[in-house]
Formats: sequence, C-alpha cells, structure tokens
Amino acid sequence: MSKRSNIFKVTLHRAEKGNSAITLGTYVRIFAALQLQGDFELLAKDDELGRRLQDLKLPHRGINDE
Repeated sequence: MSKRSNIFKVTLHRAEKGNSAITLGTYVRIFAALQLQGDFELLAKDDELGRRLQDLKLPHRGINDE
C-alpha cells in the first residue's frame, strides 16, 4: 500500500493510527491508491445544515450591541 501511495511505510502507519501530523496530501495519495479519491469531494461539499447549526452558536449582535 505504501508503494501504491508513493509514501514511506512509517508514514502509512502513522496515517492509519490517525497521527495529526499527516498532511492532507498524504491522505489524498492513500485515497487515490484505494481508488477512493471521489470521497474527498464529499468532504469538501457544502454542508448547509452544519453551517446553520454553527451560526446558531454565534453570539447575537443586534444593531445597538457593541
């Protein structure tokens, strides 16, 4: 798998363990090797419900609020 992804074995193991130092580019290579590159489109898809929920958590600022 590391050869198909063109990454080092240690990097693959770190990615499998969820190491936060792994770059997005590395994940793109792994997904491409697994023929799952289309799944990245789902990650970037606009999440309308998520945005609305996020906006509800913002403090309300009326016209007279400072």
